[in-house]
Amino acid sequence: MEREAVVRTADLTMRYGAKAALDGLTLTAAAGITAVLGPNGAGKTTTVEICEGYRRQDSGTVRVLGLDPYREGRELRPRIGVMLQSGGIYPGARAEEMLRHVAGLHAHPLDVGALVERLGLGGCGRTPYRRLSGGQRQRLALAMAVVGRPELVFLDEPTAGLDPQARHATWDLVRELRADGVSALLTTHFMDEAEQLADDVAIIDAGRVIAQGSPEQLCRGGAENSLRFTGRPALDVGSLLKALPPDSTAAETTPGGYRVTGTVDPQLLATVTSWCAQHGVLPERISVERHTLEDVFLELTGKELRA
Repeated sequence: MEREAVVRTADLTMRYGAKAALDGLTLTAAAGITAVLGPNGAGKTTTVEICEGYRRQDSGTVRVLGLDPYREGRELRPRIGVMLQSGGIYPGARAEEMLRHVAGLHAHPLDVGALVERLGLGGCGRTPYRRLSGGQRQRLALAMAVVGRPELVFLDEPTAGLDPQARHATWDLVRELRADGVSALLTTHFMDEAEQLADDVAIIDAGRVIAQGSPEQLCRGGAENSLRFTGRPALDVGSLLKALPPDSTAAETTPGGYRVTGTVDPQLLATVTSWCAQHGVLPERISVERHTLEDVFLELTGKELRA
Protein backbone atom coordinates (compact mmCIF):
# COMPACT_ATOMS: atom_id res chain seq x y z
CA MET A 1 0.00 0.00 0.00
CA GLU A 2 1.36 3.39 -1.01
CA ARG A 3 2.01 5.68 1.94
CA GLU A 4 0.31 9.07 2.03
CA ALA A 5 2.57 12.05 1.32
CA VAL A 6 3.05 14.42 4.27
CA VAL A 7 5.39 16.83 2.42
CA ARG A 8 5.38 17.73 -1.27
CA THR A 9 7.54 20.34 -2.94
CA ALA A 10 7.71 21.09 -6.66
CA ASP A 11 10.32 23.19 -8.45
CA LEU A 12 11.33 25.19 -5.38
CA THR A 13 13.76 28.02 -6.02
CA MET A 14 15.38 30.28 -3.45
CA ARG A 15 18.20 32.74 -3.92
CA TYR A 16 20.32 34.65 -1.42
CA GLY A 17 21.72 37.42 -3.55
CA ALA A 18 23.66 35.83 -6.39
CA LYS A 19 23.67 32.37 -4.76
CA ALA A 20 20.96 29.86 -5.63
CA ALA A 21 20.21 27.90 -2.45
CA LEU A 22 17.44 25.92 -4.18
CA ASP A 23 17.36 25.34 -7.92
CA GLY A 24 14.11 23.60 -8.82
CA LEU A 25 14.00 21.24 -5.84
CA THR A 26 11.23 18.62 -6.01
CA LEU A 27 10.72 16.33 -3.02
CA THR A 28 7.99 14.02 -1.77
CA ALA A 29 8.13 12.73 1.80
CA ALA A 30 5.67 9.94 2.56
CA ALA A 31 4.22 9.10 5.95
CA GLY A 32 6.96 7.54 8.07
CA ILE A 33 10.51 8.84 8.39
CA THR A 34 12.32 10.62 5.57
CA ALA A 35 15.98 11.53 6.03
CA VAL A 36 17.39 14.46 4.05
CA LEU A 37 21.13 14.19 3.39
CA GLY A 38 23.49 16.53 1.63
CA PRO A 39 26.87 18.26 1.87
CA ASN A 40 27.22 21.63 3.57
CA GLY A 41 25.51 24.29 1.50
CA ALA A 42 23.43 21.79 -0.48
CA GLY A 43 20.10 23.40 0.46
CA LYS A 44 18.89 21.11 3.26
CA THR A 45 18.28 23.81 5.87
CA THR A 46 16.58 26.16 3.42
CA THR A 47 14.27 23.35 2.28
CA VAL A 48 13.28 22.45 5.83
CA GLU A 49 12.77 26.09 6.85
CA ILE A 50 10.43 26.60 3.89
CA CYS A 51 8.50 23.47 4.87
CA GLU A 52 8.24 24.77 8.44
CA GLY A 53 6.91 28.12 7.22
CA TYR A 54 9.88 30.17 8.45
CA ARG A 55 10.94 31.14 4.92
CA ARG A 56 9.02 31.77 1.73
CA GLN A 57 10.35 30.36 -1.51
CA ASP A 58 10.97 32.58 -4.51
CA SER A 59 8.98 30.22 -6.73
CA GLY A 60 7.57 26.72 -6.75
CA THR A 61 5.01 25.08 -4.50
CA VAL A 62 5.13 23.37 -1.12
CA ARG A 63 2.45 21.52 0.83
CA VAL A 64 2.86 20.14 4.32
CA LEU A 65 0.00 17.95 5.53
CA GLY A 66 -1.88 19.39 2.57
CA LEU A 67 -1.35 23.02 3.62
CA ASP A 68 0.83 25.88 2.42
CA PRO A 69 3.14 26.36 5.44
CA TYR A 70 3.60 30.09 4.80
CA ARG A 71 0.04 31.18 3.96
CA GLU A 72 -1.72 28.62 6.18
CA GLY A 73 0.79 28.53 9.03
CA ARG A 74 -1.74 29.23 11.76
CA GLU A 75 -3.69 26.11 10.79
CA LEU A 76 -0.56 24.00 10.29
CA ARG A 77 1.51 24.86 13.37
CA PRO A 78 -0.59 22.92 15.93
CA ARG A 79 -0.08 19.79 13.81
CA ILE A 80 3.71 19.87 13.53
CA GLY A 81 6.71 19.82 15.84
CA VAL A 82 9.93 21.65 15.07
CA MET A 83 13.36 20.91 16.52
CA LEU A 84 15.76 23.79 16.08
CA GLN A 85 19.53 23.51 16.40
CA SER A 86 19.70 26.66 18.52
CA GLY A 87 17.70 29.65 19.62
CA GLY A 88 14.07 30.12 20.58
CA ILE A 89 14.54 29.61 24.32
CA TYR A 90 14.97 32.34 26.94
CA PRO A 91 18.44 31.82 28.50
CA GLY A 92 17.11 32.08 32.06
CA ALA A 93 14.27 29.59 31.61
CA ARG A 94 14.62 26.30 33.44
CA ALA A 95 14.62 23.19 31.27
CA GLU A 96 11.57 21.40 32.69
CA GLU A 97 9.72 24.69 33.14
CA MET A 98 10.13 25.43 29.44
CA LEU A 99 9.05 21.92 28.46
CA ARG A 100 5.92 22.11 30.61
CA HIS A 101 5.10 25.49 29.09
CA VAL A 102 5.26 24.03 25.58
CA ALA A 103 3.22 20.98 26.67
CA GLY A 104 0.53 23.32 28.01
CA LEU A 105 0.04 24.79 24.56
CA HIS A 106 -1.26 21.45 23.25
CA ALA A 107 -4.51 19.62 23.88
CA HIS A 108 -3.08 16.13 24.43
CA PRO A 109 0.63 16.37 25.25
CA LEU A 110 2.91 13.52 26.16
CA ASP A 111 3.60 12.95 29.85
CA VAL A 112 6.30 15.51 30.62
CA GLY A 113 7.81 13.61 33.53
CA ALA A 114 8.16 10.42 31.52
CA LEU A 115 9.67 12.33 28.58
CA VAL A 116 12.16 14.07 30.88
CA GLU A 117 13.32 10.76 32.27
CA ARG A 118 13.38 9.09 28.86
CA LEU A 119 15.76 11.70 27.47
CA GLY A 120 17.94 11.90 30.57
CA LEU A 121 16.88 15.44 31.53
CA GLY A 122 15.80 14.61 35.08
CA GLY A 123 19.03 15.85 36.62
CA CYS A 124 18.88 19.24 34.91
CA GLY A 125 15.18 20.03 35.08
CA ARG A 126 15.74 23.08 37.30
CA THR A 127 18.90 24.23 35.52
CA PRO A 128 18.64 27.49 33.51
CA TYR A 129 18.95 26.98 29.77
CA ARG A 130 22.17 29.00 29.54
CA ARG A 131 23.88 26.57 31.93
CA LEU A 132 22.90 23.41 30.06
CA SER A 133 25.55 21.49 28.14
CA GLY A 134 25.30 21.21 24.38
CA GLY A 135 23.95 17.69 24.62
CA GLN A 136 21.35 18.69 27.22
CA ARG A 137 20.18 21.56 25.02
CA GLN A 138 19.87 19.17 22.11
CA ARG A 139 17.76 16.72 24.11
CA LEU A 140 15.56 19.53 25.43
CA ALA A 141 14.98 20.78 21.87
CA LEU A 142 13.93 17.27 20.84
CA ALA A 143 11.56 16.98 23.82
CA MET A 144 9.96 20.35 22.99
CA ALA A 145 9.44 19.24 19.37
CA VAL A 146 7.60 16.01 20.23
CA VAL A 147 5.80 16.78 23.52
CA GLY A 148 2.68 18.04 21.71
CA ARG A 149 2.11 14.72 19.87
CA PRO A 150 2.55 16.25 16.38
CA GLU A 151 1.43 14.53 13.21
CA LEU A 152 4.75 15.51 11.64
CA VAL A 153 7.99 16.51 13.35
CA PHE A 154 10.96 18.25 11.75
CA LEU A 155 14.22 17.06 13.30
CA ASP A 156 17.30 19.12 12.46
CA GLU A 157 20.44 17.12 13.31
CA PRO A 158 18.67 15.45 16.26
CA THR A 159 21.73 13.64 17.65
CA ALA A 160 24.48 16.17 16.93
CA GLY A 161 26.77 16.38 19.94
CA LEU A 162 25.14 13.51 21.83
CA ASP A 163 27.04 10.67 23.48
CA PRO A 164 26.29 7.11 22.28
CA GLN A 165 23.76 6.40 25.06
CA ALA A 166 21.77 9.57 24.38
CA ARG A 167 22.00 8.97 20.65
CA HIS A 168 20.46 5.50 20.93
CA ALA A 169 17.78 6.78 23.34
CA THR A 170 16.88 9.39 20.71
CA TRP A 171 16.68 6.71 18.01
CA ASP A 172 14.37 4.63 20.21
CA LEU A 173 12.11 7.63 20.81
CA VAL A 174 11.89 8.39 17.08
CA ARG A 175 11.02 4.74 16.37
CA GLU A 176 8.28 4.85 19.01
CA LEU A 177 6.86 8.02 17.49
CA ARG A 178 6.75 6.32 14.08
CA ALA A 179 4.99 3.32 15.62
CA ASP A 180 2.40 5.75 17.03
CA GLY A 181 1.78 7.19 13.58
CA VAL A 182 4.00 10.29 13.80
CA SER A 183 5.95 11.11 10.64
CA ALA A 184 9.35 12.81 10.66
CA LEU A 185 11.51 14.74 8.24
CA LEU A 186 15.04 14.71 9.60
CA THR A 187 18.31 16.15 8.44
CA THR A 188 21.47 14.40 9.52
CA HIS A 189 25.13 14.04 8.64
CA PHE A 190 25.23 10.54 10.17
CA MET A 191 24.74 7.91 7.48
CA ASP A 192 24.18 5.16 10.03
CA GLU A 193 21.40 7.26 11.57
CA ALA A 194 19.64 7.50 8.22
CA GLU A 195 20.07 3.76 7.62
CA GLN A 196 18.76 2.92 11.10
CA LEU A 197 15.74 5.23 11.14
CA ALA A 198 14.62 6.24 7.65
CA ASP A 199 11.99 4.62 5.49
CA ASP A 200 13.16 6.89 2.67
CA VAL A 201 16.28 8.96 2.03
CA ALA A 202 16.55 12.05 -0.16
CA ILE A 203 20.03 13.23 -1.14
CA ILE A 204 20.25 16.94 -1.98
CA ASP A 205 23.11 18.69 -3.74
CA ALA A 206 23.34 22.11 -5.39
CA GLY A 207 19.74 22.86 -4.51
CA ARG A 208 18.23 19.77 -6.15
CA VAL A 209 17.21 16.27 -5.10
CA ILE A 210 19.69 14.06 -6.94
CA ALA A 211 18.53 10.69 -5.55
CA GLN A 212 15.67 9.38 -3.45
CA GLY A 213 14.49 5.98 -2.29
CA SER A 214 14.70 3.59 0.62
CA PRO A 215 18.20 2.94 2.00
CA GLU A 216 18.05 -0.51 0.42
CA GLN A 217 17.06 0.86 -2.99
CA LEU A 218 19.80 3.48 -2.98
CA CYS A 219 22.45 0.97 -1.96
CA ARG A 220 21.35 -1.45 -4.67
CA GLY A 221 21.57 1.35 -7.19
CA GLY A 222 25.25 1.99 -6.55
CA ALA A 223 28.27 -0.22 -7.15
CA GLU A 224 27.56 -3.95 -7.29
CA ASN A 225 27.52 -5.90 -4.11
CA SER A 226 29.90 -8.81 -3.90
CA LEU A 227 30.41 -12.14 -2.23
CA ARG A 228 33.91 -13.27 -1.31
CA PHE A 229 35.15 -16.69 -0.28
CA THR A 230 38.47 -18.45 0.14
CA GLY A 231 39.41 -21.93 -0.98
CA ARG A 232 42.25 -23.75 -2.67
CA PRO A 233 43.96 -21.81 -5.49
CA ALA A 234 43.14 -22.20 -9.18
CA LEU A 235 39.53 -23.34 -8.91
CA ASP A 236 37.63 -23.61 -12.21
CA VAL A 237 36.15 -20.10 -12.19
CA GLY A 238 34.62 -20.67 -15.64
CA SER A 239 32.55 -23.54 -14.26
CA LEU A 240 31.41 -21.38 -11.34
CA LEU A 241 30.44 -18.57 -13.71
CA LYS A 242 28.22 -20.94 -15.72
CA ALA A 243 26.29 -21.78 -12.56
CA LEU A 244 25.68 -18.14 -11.69
CA PRO A 245 22.91 -15.81 -12.97
CA PRO A 246 23.69 -14.00 -16.25
CA ASP A 247 24.44 -10.64 -14.60
CA SER A 248 27.17 -12.10 -12.37
CA THR A 249 30.96 -12.14 -12.56
CA ALA A 250 33.46 -14.41 -10.85
CA ALA A 251 37.22 -14.05 -10.51
CA GLU A 252 40.15 -15.28 -8.47
CA THR A 253 41.44 -11.96 -7.16
CA THR A 254 44.31 -13.44 -5.12
CA PRO A 255 45.60 -17.03 -4.95
CA GLY A 256 42.76 -18.86 -3.21
CA GLY A 257 40.65 -15.70 -2.88
CA TYR A 258 37.48 -15.43 -5.01
CA ARG A 259 35.03 -12.60 -5.65
CA VAL A 260 31.53 -13.00 -7.08
CA THR A 261 29.58 -9.87 -8.03
CA GLY A 262 25.99 -9.35 -9.10
CA THR A 263 22.68 -9.38 -7.29
CA VAL A 264 23.79 -10.77 -3.96
CA ASP A 265 20.76 -12.46 -2.44
CA PRO A 266 20.07 -15.77 -0.66
CA GLN A 267 19.73 -17.55 -4.01
CA LEU A 268 23.19 -16.43 -5.17
CA LEU A 269 24.72 -17.49 -1.86
CA ALA A 270 23.04 -20.89 -2.16
CA THR A 271 24.32 -21.27 -5.73
CA VAL A 272 27.92 -20.55 -4.73
CA THR A 273 27.87 -22.90 -1.73
CA SER A 274 26.20 -25.63 -3.81
CA TRP A 275 28.87 -25.27 -6.49
CA CYS A 276 31.58 -25.53 -3.85
CA ALA A 277 30.01 -28.70 -2.46
CA GLN A 278 29.78 -30.27 -5.93
CA HIS A 279 33.47 -29.54 -6.58
CA GLY A 280 34.76 -30.68 -3.20
CA VAL A 281 35.58 -27.15 -2.05
CA LEU A 282 35.24 -26.26 1.62
CA PRO A 283 35.27 -22.44 1.83
CA GLU A 284 37.45 -21.36 4.72
CA ARG A 285 35.72 -17.98 4.87
CA ILE A 286 32.70 -16.54 3.06
CA SER A 287 31.43 -13.00 3.38
CA VAL A 288 28.98 -10.60 1.74
CA GLU A 289 30.13 -7.06 1.07
CA ARG A 290 27.35 -4.55 0.53
CA HIS A 291 27.39 -1.03 -0.78
CA THR A 292 26.68 1.35 2.13
CA LEU A 293 24.66 4.55 2.15
CA GLU A 294 27.89 6.45 2.76
CA ASP A 295 29.36 4.89 -0.41
CA VAL A 296 26.32 6.07 -2.39
CA PHE A 297 26.46 9.54 -0.84
CA LEU A 298 30.12 10.04 -1.72
CA GLU A 299 29.66 8.69 -5.23
CA LEU A 300 26.82 11.16 -5.88
CA THR A 301 28.19 14.25 -4.14
CA GLY A 302 31.95 13.75 -4.45
CA LYS A 303 34.66 13.51 -1.83
CA GLU A 304 35.94 17.07 -1.81
CA LEU A 305 35.43 19.14 1.33
CA ARG A 306 32.62 21.72 1.29
CA ALA A 307 32.78 25.10 3.01
